[in-house]
Amino acid sequence: MCGIAGFSLFNFDEGGESSLEAMHKAIYHRGPDASGTYIDEHIGLCHRRLSILDLSEAGNQPMSSADGNLVIVFNGEIYNFLELRESLAAQGVQFKSHTDTEVILELYAREGIQCLQK
Repeated sequence: MCGIAGFSLFNFDEGGESSLEAMHKAIYHRGPDASGTYIDEHIGLCHRRLSILDLSEAGNQPMSSADGNLVIVFNGEIYNFLELRESLAAQGVQFKSHTDTEVILELYAREGIQCLQK
């Protein structure tokens, strides 16, 4: 199972590169296939990957939306992601990977929180 961790600086003053690095090291055992981090002035995210759906590097996380405005780390399974992917592709979305993570990210980019109803 993949590992995810992170922090938000919206309501707290604690966090930073050293905190994120410690979190990333703590979840090392959760994913042997790839790892990644993302940090900006508001959040820090890290991911350890156990590749299941898309074994290519295109499925690595953290993953950014096509427009670059959103970043996600995700562990779970979207059971209807193929149906959702087809719907998005019909609307012109071009995918870089074959992951459910990218599908939920692009769906959220278009529909916001309402995407969770699908």
